[in-house]
Amino acid sequence: MQLVCPAGNLPALQAAVDAGANAVYAGFRDQTNARAFPGLNFSDDELRAGIRYAHAKNAKVYLALNTYPDSARLKDWHAAVDKAATLGCDAIIAAEMGVLDYAARTHPGLPRHLSVQGSATTAPALRYAYERFGISRAVLPRVLSIQQVERLCQNSPVAIEVFAFGSLCIMVEGRCQLSSYVTGASPNRHGVCSPAKFVRWDEHGDGSRSVRLNDVLIDEFKPDEPAGYPTVCKGRFDVGNEIFHALEEPTSLNTMELLPRLKQAGVVALKIEGRQRGVAYVTSVTRTWRKALDRLAADEARWQLQPEWQAELSRHAEGHQTTLGPYHRAWH
Repeated sequence: MQLVCPAGNLPALQAAVDAGANAVYAGFRDQTNARAFPGLNFSDDELRAGIRYAHAKNAKVYLALNTYPDSARLKDWHAAVDKAATLGCDAIIAAEMGVLDYAARTHPGLPRHLSVQGSATTAPALRYAYERFGISRAVLPRVLSIQQVERLCQNSPVAIEVFAFGSLCIMVEGRCQLSSYVTGASPNRHGVCSPAKFVRWDEHGDGSRSVRLNDVLIDEFKPDEPAGYPTVCKGRFDVGNEIFHALEEPTSLNTMELLPRLKQAGVVALKIEGRQRGVAYVTSVTRTWRKALDRLAADEARWQLQPEWQAELSRHAEGHQTTLGPYHRAWH
């Protein structure tokens, strides 16, 4: 199985390749990708350098073009497809049909992967994208159970990639409305959930902190309580005079224990979430998954989950950890 790792910038790309990634995924410094945070992503020259670095070490670079343009801005996504082909990207990861159609017609030799933002959860959806746009791979949404992944692998006309580790979202990918409800900026169209310009942290005299998104109180944290990046879905709310995570508790996906089953199902690639994370995260997580995959390839029959692998991944988890599926779906 291929290990596909996040590259939020050139140092992260180099770290992922050095730590054993078979491929990295990156984005341009604009709203054509779904991690359009300030300080992240690549200029043309940086991506060219990253592709050169990755290819020298036999790794691939995929370009994320996974947001949804409106008609007035579609030319920007077309231009990004053109640049991906010119710069030598190994594939694009796209969700919107107009972008996929343009890439198929204009650059037929550039492989097209259906993004998780395309939210394809059925064999007919995968078949349509394959027949209409010639996709060669599809990234499945993280809301699927292991049983659903297995069935799709059996019936899909294209190779299947699944997320292996990282942050989770309660929304079916490509359908999030919460951030745009509060800020007017959609992660699907503008490339970022909880845009930084709308986030305000307040420090209080007792050491506690509160965070607001567009002046809406999202959460409050006790002194020394861990606080992740604020999103509406993972905030705490007053419901019936009780304050709790009404929509979703902070949870990370970790499918390490499912590795043999994913391989047997025919999954061709495992994706690590986290283009917004730093070099230390990318290095540690990539190296840990590389060890597990190499051990699986060497002796699948005797492969066992190692406690030190899980301990290392736990350092980077957002709250609780869960395997594939809607949080508590049994995999055995």
